[in-house]
Amino acid sequence: MENEKKAPIARGPQEGSSVSVMGGTYRTLISGKDTHGAFAAIDMLIPPGSGPGPHAHPDFEECFYVIDGEVEVKSEMGTYVAVKGSYINIPKGGVVHSFKNKTENTARLLCTVIPAGLDQFFEEVGQPVENGQFLPMPTIDKAYVQYLQEVAQRYGQQVFAPDFLG
Repeated sequence: MENEKKAPIARGPQEGSSVSVMGGTYRTLISGKDTHGAFAAIDMLIPPGSGPGPHAHPDFEECFYVIDGEVEVKSEMGTYVAVKGSYINIPKGGVVHSFKNKTENTARLLCTVIPAGLDQFFEEVGQPVENGQFLPMPTIDKAYVQYLQEVAQRYGQQVFAPDFLG
């Protein structure tokens, strides 16, 4: 039955699986498995110098709320410095975008994707870590970009060379 009552899902501050992706630690708060693919929410800790390279996803929406710190968000349309309290929405359609923490402090973002799927991509390309544990940025060479491109394609994404947005 579609309108069947379901129990709320609650995650404590240290609960949820965490993976290291591009130097950051991404903790899945609620996965597509929990929401039947409707959406996923990810708590992202982005240390200085890290963040995902240029990528696009035409078939899902990605939203960020900056809980702490700041990140520089680049897209084909320009650059925006998102500080604590900022909200960024990457609408469906496939605009190429990236973000990077260019400060000396760790940034914390709440990322929501609609529908889910990005959470599964992170699980596949990420390395399991404890919440708050950071691994070094991977070496972004041609082979690694090609690997990310192949995996991303399975999840409705495109990955571009690190210098794609300048």
